[in-house]
Amino acid sequence: MTRAQKSYVCGTSSVPLRYATIGQMLDAAVERWPGRPALIDRQQGVRFSWRELGRAADDFAASLVELGLKPGERVGIWSPNRYEWVVTQLAAAKAGLVLVNINPAYRIAELEYALNKVGCRALVHADRFKSSDYTAMLLELCPEIRSSAAGELAAGRIPQLRTLIRIAADELPGFYRFEDVARIGGPEAHEEVARLTDLLQPDEPISIQFTSGTTGFPKGATLSHFNIVNNGAFTGAAQRLTEHDRLCIPVPLYHCFGMVAGVLSSVVHGNAMVLPGEGFDPEAVLRAVAEERCTALFGVPTMFIAELAHPEFRSFDLTSLRTGVMAGAPCPIEVMKRVASEMHMQSVTIAYGMTETSPASFQTASDDALERRVSTVGRVLPHMEARIIDAEGRTVPRGTAGELCIRGCNVMLGYWEDPEKTADVIDAAGWMHTGDLATLDEEGYCSIVGRVKDMIIRGGENVYPREIEELLYRHPEIEAVQVFGVPDPKFGEEICAWIKVRAGSTCSPEDIREFCRVRIAHYKVPRHVKLVEDFPMTVTGKAQKFIMRDLMKTELGLGDQRTA
Repeated sequence: MTRAQKSYVCGTSSVPLRYATIGQMLDAAVERWPGRPALIDRQQGVRFSWRELGRAADDFAASLVELGLKPGERVGIWSPNRYEWVVTQLAAAKAGLVLVNINPAYRIAELEYALNKVGCRALVHADRFKSSDYTAMLLELCPEIRSSAAGELAAGRIPQLRTLIRIAADELPGFYRFEDVARIGGPEAHEEVARLTDLLQPDEPISIQFTSGTTGFPKGATLSHFNIVNNGAFTGAAQRLTEHDRLCIPVPLYHCFGMVAGVLSSVVHGNAMVLPGEGFDPEAVLRAVAEERCTALFGVPTMFIAELAHPEFRSFDLTSLRTGVMAGAPCPIEVMKRVASEMHMQSVTIAYGMTETSPASFQTASDDALERRVSTVGRVLPHMEARIIDAEGRTVPRGTAGELCIRGCNVMLGYWEDPEKTADVIDAAGWMHTGDLATLDEEGYCSIVGRVKDMIIRGGENVYPREIEELLYRHPEIEAVQVFGVPDPKFGEEICAWIKVRAGSTCSPEDIREFCRVRIAHYKVPRHVKLVEDFPMTVTGKAQKFIMRDLMKTELGLGDQRTA
C-alpha cells in the first residue's frame, strides 16, 4: 500500500546562502556597478549611482556614529517613501544600528507605544505627509523638545529617546535637520564605520518591524542581516533581476515588501530603484514606468487595480515592463490576467509571506504558467522549508488543508524582548506557525485557503479586529462590539463593526467612524458600521463572527472575491 505524500517541501538550490551583512552587500554593489543607476526619487529629483548611494550611506552612518549612537541601539524611521528613507536604512545597517520601521499612518498613541516598546534612541522623521503632521505630533507627545538642544531630549513619556532628525528644509529648536546631520561625520567616525563593516555579524538583529497581534498590541518582529539579505536575494532572483533592470517601488518602504523585496533585492542584484512618489498615486506610477522605462513593478492588488482603472491608462507606454511582484493580499484572478496582458508584465510573480518570515517564503517563478500564477502562491523559496499541519501538529497529506508552517533562513529572531509571544508562534523545532490555512499540491505549489484566526487583510495591511474592538470599547456609548472582515472588490477585505450601544444612546455609525479616525490609522477605521440589538452567539456565549460575516455579505450584496 502506497503511503500518501506528506505536505512538506524544502527549497533546493545550487546558489549558496549569503552569509553577509547589509553593509558588506552594499560595498559589493558599489564595487561591481559603481556608475550604474541605483536610486531614482522622481518627486525629489534625486538620482544616485551605486557609487553615490554608497557614499551617502557611509556619510550618514558616520554622522550617526558622530552623534554617539552605538551598535545595537535602535533608530526609528517615520516617513513616507523618500530617498532619505533608503539612505537611512543602509546607513543604520552600516553603523550596526537596529532600524525600527514606523508606519507613516501611525498616530500619537501608536507612535508612543512603538518607540517605548523597543527603546528607540533616535528618530528620523518626515515633517509631514498627507494629513499627518509628524512634527506637531512629536511636539504634543514630547513638549520638552521646545526647550531641549538637538540630541539632548529628555522626555517624560519617551524616556530613552534623545535625538530627533527631521527631514525638512527649515530649522526648528530641538531637531537636527537631515541634510545637516548627513555632513557631520568626521574622519574618526568614518574609520569606525569601516571597522564595523568587518566586525558586525550577519546573525545580529538589524530591523524591527511592528506587526499587530490578537492582543491588539503591536509586536516587534526582529530580523537579522542574514534574514533579509537572503530574502531580498531570492525574491529578486525569482524575477530574474539584473543590473540592467529598473524596479518601480510604489509600495511603502516601512513594510518588508518595500525595504526587503525592493531595496535589499536591488542591493544584491544591482537593478535601479525608482520611487514614483512619497505615497501611492496611480498616475505617478504609470508616468514613472513610462518615462524611466521600468522593467519591473511592485504592488498590492489594489494598486494594480487603480493603475488599470486610471482614465489615461492607455496613454502611457508600459511596453518596457516584463516582471514584478504582486503580493500583500489575495490576488484577484482577473486583475492578474489584465496585469500580464495590458501592462505587459508577462513574467509577473506572486509572492506569499509575512513580516515574521522576512517576508517571503513562497513565490511563483517568472516562467510559471499563468494558471499557476492565478491559482497558487508558487513554490517554497530556496533553503526554506514548509509543512502543513493539522490541529494536533501532525503533517497532513498533500491536498489537505491545514496550518502553514515555515522554517529556515527567513524566520525572524523573535519578537523584541517578548519570549512568551515568540514561543507562541515559533515552536521548539524552529517552525514558524503562520496562522494561515493552506494546501500543497503534488508538485509543491501552495494555495492559501483561509486563516486560522480572524485577521483582516485590507489592501495589503494586516488588521486585527481585537485592536479595533479594544478602542471602540473606550467609547462611552458603546456597550459591546464585534469586528470582522467582509469581502471588498477594491481592497480584498473591508472592516465591519457590529455595535450594541447603551440604552438611550443617539450615537450614529458616522459618529463611531469619526471616533476611530482621530485615534487610529486610517486603514483600521471600519467602513461598515451596523448598530444591532444582539450578536449571534454559541450556547457557551461566544460570538459567531462567521454568521455576522455571512449576514453582512447578503445585506451588502457581496460575494467572496475569487483569489489566488
